[in-house]
Amino acid sequence: MHYTSIENIHKVIDPLFLDDLKAELDSLEKINVNNTRTKKLHQFQDKLASLTFLDPACGSGNFLTETYLSLRRLENRVIKDLTGGQMVFGEAINPIKVSITQFFGIEINDFAVTVAKTALWIAESQMMKETEEIIVQQLDFLPLTTNANIVEANALRIDWNEVVPAEKLNYIMGNPPFVGARLMSILQKQDVSRIFNGWKNAGNLDYVACWYKKAADYITGTSIKVALVSTNSVSQGDAVPTLWKPLFKENININFAYQTFVWDSEASAKAHVHCVIIGFSKTKTKDETTGCKKIFSNGSVISAEHINAYLLNADDVFIENRSNPLCDVPKMGIGSQPIDDGNFLFDSKNDMDAFIKEEPKSEKYFHLWYGSREFISQKPRYCLYLGDCSPAELRSMPKCLERVKNVRLFREKSNRTSTRKSADVPSKFGATNIPNTNYIVIPKVSSQRRRYIPMGFMSPDILCSDLVFLLPNASLYHFGILESNVHMAWMRVVCGRLKSDYRYSNTLVYNNFPWPLPTDEQKARIEHTAQGILDARALYPDSSLADFYDPLTMPQELRKAHIANDRAVMAAYGFSTKMSEADCVAELMKMYVELVDKTSKS
Repeated sequence: MHYTSIENIHKVIDPLFLDDLKAELDSLEKINVNNTRTKKLHQFQDKLASLTFLDPACGSGNFLTETYLSLRRLENRVIKDLTGGQMVFGEAINPIKVSITQFFGIEINDFAVTVAKTALWIAESQMMKETEEIIVQQLDFLPLTTNANIVEANALRIDWNEVVPAEKLNYIMGNPPFVGARLMSILQKQDVSRIFNGWKNAGNLDYVACWYKKAADYITGTSIKVALVSTNSVSQGDAVPTLWKPLFKENININFAYQTFVWDSEASAKAHVHCVIIGFSKTKTKDETTGCKKIFSNGSVISAEHINAYLLNADDVFIENRSNPLCDVPKMGIGSQPIDDGNFLFDSKNDMDAFIKEEPKSEKYFHLWYGSREFISQKPRYCLYLGDCSPAELRSMPKCLERVKNVRLFREKSNRTSTRKSADVPSKFGATNIPNTNYIVIPKVSSQRRRYIPMGFMSPDILCSDLVFLLPNASLYHFGILESNVHMAWMRVVCGRLKSDYRYSNTLVYNNFPWPLPTDEQKARIEHTAQGILDARALYPDSSLADFYDPLTMPQELRKAHIANDRAVMAAYGFSTKMSEADCVAELMKMYVELVDKTSKS
């Protein structure tokens, strides 16, 4: 079952239909001619009674119940205006036309089905009482006589037309299950395979994506409008080209969207999920008041001529994995993969020192070792790298030789051909990337609380795991661009997520990033501000990158250094400092399209 706040439900139903209905009723109530107003109000009430709604993952019926209550409140306003607060002798006994029979739901859990039906019956009774207070008369009402159309079924395996024919439906809404692509059950994975049969990379989509595809198929040839809540994964990373590129080809149009926000549960154990709301249809619609579509972002409403799959006011762009950078910049790779069953890695300096005490010759083969966690916390592990060790010296170090033997045995038992092949060179890493110059380190995963992903320079004698990206031959200029708000804005939109944390990607984020073409003066300015970031960090040698980039503990000097760097980078792009992140990304996407076109023609 789903538990969600009324406030969040209204984020879905208000822009989907309720705002328009309220505005229409407000205008009718202002009509001065009584006969005209009366006729229009009757027509409006008939309209309310004709609307139909489907929640294809209805849980305990929260969306359906709140929608029914909202319609009945509008209807009660009509009844009050028509009756003047009392029933006129001779009129029909029951002035109510809106019914719970207009509401349809699909739910896989049998208990939740019962709860949803009961909730609608209770809502029906509640609103009947409110109508009685308006007309000052008691109405005949026998609970449970009207039909709550909640079907117990797997929504992904049932034809929704069996629940309600598409030609008789107006709106679809709800918040389908939030299950990550790597967390699905076998049955859920089968659902995905069935829904996305023949689609490329569909196995990487979260479970909720199935409802987008199912709804898109169902509404073909209709004017049905849809609004679904889902984890923000559907509008980020690989999911965007995988899900939305084919849907847009099927004439799906996004009518409104809530960019990422926290969806709070009303369950006792509160869940905080980073979500988006996407309203779409197969008919092009625009808001009647502003003439534009709407993007809701951080409490504000942005008018948009077009909403793309990244939920930005921008043309349709699909950022896909690219093996090489789009611009003339150094190539980014991942760190090394020991594939050693832990034989080459030591968690603490004490462990390393104990080993060196037993095997003194090994000392020169030890290196600091960083993955994402070690880099951000500035607490390295230690690595025994014997790839440069001669056979004679290796044989003279029995403790090292023992570990090499263990690695060989471990790799020989692997199911992967490449790993078994690497058993032939057990003194080396399974995959090695050790730059011979200073290089920039970028963590693969970083907390979404941080405005900037912490990055930094490393020297060649320090080794890194495949949990970080490495950028060799990088300069202060490259560092300044990558640590800027412009690159971070691009990253936040384009990258994937691990839960809510940023999951950086060389092939998706870095290789597709449009770099500026600065003047010599602008480039020198960026190099200066980039050094300013490093200098500000150096003021606090006892602090880690986790300390520096925690919003609560970030030093003022570092904050100012980043602001100066941001301004320098924005100037190189020709961006105004008043531009929002969304504006920056929209401009970057224009640059991206131009670069792709230029590359394809060369």
